[in-house]
Amino acid sequence: MNRIVILGAGYAGLITAVSLAGRTRRREDVQITIVNAEERFTERLRLHQTASGQRLADLRIPELLAGTRVEFVRGWVTGIDTAAHRVRVDDGREIEYDRLVYALGATADTDTVPGVGEHAYTLDSAHDAELLARKLASLGNGTVVVCGGGLTGVEAAAEVAEQHPGLDVVLLGRQEPGSTMAPKAKAHLHAGLARLGVRVVSGVEIVKVRPGSVDLADGTSVQADAVLWTSGVRVPVLAAAAGLRVDGSGRIVTDPALRSVSHPQVYAVGDAAAIQQGYGVLHGTCGSGLANGVHAATSIVRELDGRQPRTFRFGYLHAAVSLGRHDAVIQFTHPDDSPKRFFLTGRPAVWYKETVSSIAWPSFGQLKTFPAMGAFVWRRGGRFTR
Repeated sequence: MNRIVILGAGYAGLITAVSLAGRTRRREDVQITIVNAEERFTERLRLHQTASGQRLADLRIPELLAGTRVEFVRGWVTGIDTAAHRVRVDDGREIEYDRLVYALGATADTDTVPGVGEHAYTLDSAHDAELLARKLASLGNGTVVVCGGGLTGVEAAAEVAEQHPGLDVVLLGRQEPGSTMAPKAKAHLHAGLARLGVRVVSGVEIVKVRPGSVDLADGTSVQADAVLWTSGVRVPVLAAAAGLRVDGSGRIVTDPALRSVSHPQVYAVGDAAAIQQGYGVLHGTCGSGLANGVHAATSIVRELDGRQPRTFRFGYLHAAVSLGRHDAVIQFTHPDDSPKRFFLTGRPAVWYKETVSSIAWPSFGQLKTFPAMGAFVWRRGGRFTR
């Protein structure tokens, strides 16, 4: 029996599981187990909607896995014994594996800046987003400070401003929102934030979060009745503690096939993997996570058949950012994530963003029966990744 254990059921982990289930459904020598802390699937692409008070679909992982031979284990992973090939779960169970897929993702970095862990909300889970939604509903009026000028911060600030027009929303960050976009796309993004009443303060460094304010490096403070932290991420320390080779950010360093360079029976996918491409190390997106998972599943099946896994290649396609429910910007990119001149705004961009955000869950179900579909879910990148 080939025991395959997948840690984490986010986008990358879950697509690995259903792809493996589809590709091995006629084999009797494969046992697949997926471990996740919650039964509910977290649509990370939509957590800014949950935080603003909108209700989303309640998607359940065991329901998706029904009809497969994948065993779902609910629990927190507390340790990995790479010598004994065992995973420990918080209820005391130990799960043995022959191949491990590490897909535990990343969470908001609440340790680097003092006060963030105690006084700021995050978008790490549906529960965290719901806590912020309840806080915003109780304010009536006041100031909400969103820390982080990346796409997550922009989407959250826009969503909160649209759903709670009585609140003053401030977006703080080192970088200017839309800094990676072409000039006209960035201009539309700034115009959309201004239309919603979001006050943008860029080029600042946050040094502390207090119960009622955010302190900046220049000595000034921004009053805040609620703080949302979207600046920076961290990965679990489990990989480093298990002796797997990690980079300076704690991500597992992989070979071209997505296997750990120190422990080749361990695959790493998603935000917790340091995957080298021709243009640099891959940064985490939903699209890259889905591609990682499909490739890892395909590679494992190739190994089971006595063949060598192929090299993983991935090219970016777009940067998609919503500006509330009625506007968005889609910046199309070269495979190395640099912006092209072409972009979408307005209703076409809203449709595009909604399509992208909604496609993962039905695709999971289809891959159980038609796993070959996974070969078409990502761009290989041509000369940028060759």
